[in-house]
Amino acid sequence: MQASGSRHSVDDDEYTLHKRIPPRFPQRPTDVYISEKTNFKAQESKCQKLLDSGNEVVIHGLGKAVNRAINLALQLKEKGLGTIQICAQTSTVVLVDDLLPETDEGEAKTSTRSNSAVHIRLCRSEVADASQQDEAMKT
Repeated sequence: MQASGSRHSVDDDEYTLHKRIPPRFPQRPTDVYISEKTNFKAQESKCQKLLDSGNEVVIHGLGKAVNRAINLALQLKEKGLGTIQICAQTSTVVLVDDLLPETDEGEAKTSTRSNSAVHIRLCRSEVADASQQDEAMKT
């Protein structure tokens, strides 16, 4: 690992890595941040309620939660019976970690790294095509 602003490598025995909380965008009522720790069914239920009440939800996933966010969006689309539209964007988020010295002689440092993120907007179509609804009901 390399500390920012320094060309010397950091010895793992001399420092403890402390990961800072990732930056969050201002949260709107329709934003749902997905994590690996939260129960999948609970996240799905929350998103479904938001879709039912406001016709739109934006799912955000960072790092390991990207796959879960995509899976959740696809599950909601499938349950929507052809009435859910998906728009996905990817981004890279810069994360900052603190390197805390194990000894009093050491100096605290910071390290930066990049992590992938996904932002998926799901919205319910105002009027679904009648043939799509008929086909969905048959299956």
